[in-house]
Amino acid sequence: MVEYRHRLVKVRTTAGAEGWTDLRELLSPAQMDGLRQMAATAARYPSQGAATVFEPLNVHTEPNRSSPSFWQIPENGKVDVIGHKLAPRTQPPEIFEPAQVRRVPVRRKPKAKGPPSKIPPPPRPPAPGPPPNWQALSVPNSQSLAPAQTDQPKVQTASPPVPRPTPPVPMDDWSLVRGPEGKAGWVLTRPLSMAIPDEVAQYAEGHRITSYFSLGQVHDKDLVKNNWLWTTITKGQQPYEFDSFRVFVWSLKHHRYETAYIERDVAGHFPVEVDNSGSAPRFTLVLERDDGQLQRKTYTFEGFRVHMVASEPYQAKPVLEIPKASLPVPHPTVPSRSWYARAKERLRHLFH
Repeated sequence: MVEYRHRLVKVRTTAGAEGWTDLRELLSPAQMDGLRQMAATAARYPSQGAATVFEPLNVHTEPNRSSPSFWQIPENGKVDVIGHKLAPRTQPPEIFEPAQVRRVPVRRKPKAKGPPSKIPPPPRPPAPGPPPNWQALSVPNSQSLAPAQTDQPKVQTASPPVPRPTPPVPMDDWSLVRGPEGKAGWVLTRPLSMAIPDEVAQYAEGHRITSYFSLGQVHDKDLVKNNWLWTTITKGQQPYEFDSFRVFVWSLKHHRYETAYIERDVAGHFPVEVDNSGSAPRFTLVLERDDGQLQRKTYTFEGFRVHMVASEPYQAKPVLEIPKASLPVPHPTVPSRSWYARAKERLRHLFH
């Protein structure tokens, strides 16, 4: 970095090319190492379903609107959703000290002074006189001169100030996504749309689909349909990922999707895992108990029936992020200039 102005910085490449860019779009070598480490770890995370976007969407290094964006999902592009986090919408602190970089002064033109006016301002109007009954108004009220009815003086105590309610901190839902080339990063959840077929998505009833999985296939003459498991949430900005899950089966009699199992009013967390390798599909869900502890439940899907076969305690894993130690950008080093160059620049600013 060579110069800066507010959030814009002037950079110089190794080939000598110079230009201006936003400071938030710069990444240090430590941040690049953190991105590679996050992508390698995200490759081992199970996918919670493919999602698409209807317009380009920026991918950030961390769940924050002001964090650097190093990648963009193109229009109608698909990514795998592998995580979720609820984060406050706050501004990050300054990532470098302005004293370390030469600041470009902003030149402001002096205001032009017009010629003095030849016409003097009008005189001030006279002040209003006292009211005609000003003497009667000066007589004190008889009630104010009456002695107090009680023997002890009345002490007035100041009421304590009423504390103002703290305004709620705005929150954002973020999703950790993995691209086709293995890149991983954070995007806002709202622009994502899960790519489940429309003939199943029409039963969402206004709820957001957070994950979906295939539970095997059904052959209906020339048609091949999948049985589906999905999780949904009624409204966003919750510390969990879903509050309901449902199993859909393809009916050979009515030739449509029907609900085989549904459970509402739950607090579920990622990851949701499905195993179709056995004779009957199995899926596991991480649900909260009434005491707040996490429980991992395993279900089997046999025919058109769902049975819970196992339940065990579960320890939540930390959300995948870049290590905080690698986030600050190192202080740029500015080459020292000679006394003649500094004096020449001062004279140029003085006579500009």
